[in-house]
Amino acid sequence: MADDPTPAGSPGFAERSARRVDGASAGGTLALLAGVVFWGWVLLRWTNDWTGGLLVPPGTPFVAPKVVESTLLGVPLLSGAAEIVALSVSYLPRLSTGLWLTVVLTVVSILLGLPFAIALSVSRVYGNLTSHVSLAYTELFRGTPLLAQLFVLYYGLNLSAFVPGFAEGVFTNRAVWVAIVGFTLNSAAYQAEYIRSALQSVEGGQLTAGRAIGLPRLAAIRYIVLPQGLRYAIPGWTNELIYLIKYSSLAAFITVPELFNRANAIASGNFRYLGVFTVTALFYLGLVITASRLMNRIEDRVAIPGIGHSDGR
Repeated sequence: MADDPTPAGSPGFAERSARRVDGASAGGTLALLAGVVFWGWVLLRWTNDWTGGLLVPPGTPFVAPKVVESTLLGVPLLSGAAEIVALSVSYLPRLSTGLWLTVVLTVVSILLGLPFAIALSVSRVYGNLTSHVSLAYTELFRGTPLLAQLFVLYYGLNLSAFVPGFAEGVFTNRAVWVAIVGFTLNSAAYQAEYIRSALQSVEGGQLTAGRAIGLPRLAAIRYIVLPQGLRYAIPGWTNELIYLIKYSSLAAFITVPELFNRANAIASGNFRYLGVFTVTALFYLGLVITASRLMNRIEDRVAIPGIGHSDGR
């Protein structure tokens, strides 16, 4: 991006700066409003369906598609899209159920993978024999396609026959558990590499100083190195969270009815692939933006001046 040609202190500099601030503020306000509308609708949709129809029968749009279509037909600029929007409204409830599974797959898998990743990264950086085991694990799961891993777990090992079948009303079928296992194992390998690089960025003298004051090696790693390294790892960990949101769509290939699976089933029935997957893409975009902003807030919240934050390093 080119530098501002208006020199600082000139009459037009303050005005241009004020316009930038106003534009950024307006953009932030618009993003916040969009987020409130998106998550407000999603939470209301889930609540309605889980309670057996608090406002409308489960699976029924809040506003009838015919009402939406007739309303848009009266607006000149939107009349051409009336049919498409009305059709989109009709399948939003089905997409919301898939969205729930996408959120579950992402959140559960990345949280289960985090402790495993910490152990792998510590073993890789500070271990001897364990460093080779950690390296073998990360190379195996990073070097093979995630879809192939899911196929091995679901079709090859038939893991669904050994996982619990409880809570099927929430998780729909046992394939969800297999997907969680696959995503957890895969995500742990990537998270371990992010954390490993973060641990290596902590000055080695700090571990030596911890040992010098009498801390055992593991205690020095836990109380001195890890608190700093995990802060450094937040940006990379955020990338893995975003990747996992999108990669969760691969669960559709082992019969998990998550967001992509639901969208594909709808499009296969009405052949409106462009409209269905455009709405689906907006759902994924909403998840990604939410995750990114949430992790930015967490990074700011846990930052220590001079440690683990881009403004203070």
